[in-house]
Amino acid sequence: MGMVGEFKAFIAKGNVVDLAVGVVIGAAFGKIVTALVDGIVMPLIGVATGGISVSDWKYVLHPAVLDAAGKVAKPEVAVAYGSFIQTVVDFLIIAFVIFLFIKAYNRMRTPPPVAETEVQLLTQIRDALRR
Repeated sequence: MGMVGEFKAFIAKGNVVDLAVGVVIGAAFGKIVTALVDGIVMPLIGVATGGISVSDWKYVLHPAVLDAAGKVAKPEVAVAYGSFIQTVVDFLIIAFVIFLFIKAYNRMRTPPPVAETEVQLLTQIRDALRR
């Protein structure tokens, strides 16, 4: 079997196709959650913190230096921890929603029927004979 044949066999496997579908759906779902966080959650947090956007939160180590014309001669050096906090909130919301979906999926699945063992069958026969 040549390289092309091996590649076709690899792609035809269900796991590869399922993984590709999962990645595409996951990327789309990530965009939805990011829009939720950026458009709803973070503005509410910004209002609670006095109208300052969370992504703008930073700790300035060295402020920007301006020249006589008012142009930036030396940019500021800052630790932008606000965007990190926003990314963490994105992750936590995505993880929580995926947890809820998995929990609902597991609840909807019906457990496979349990086969009765010989001991259980003999116990049922014994109990039936005692009556």
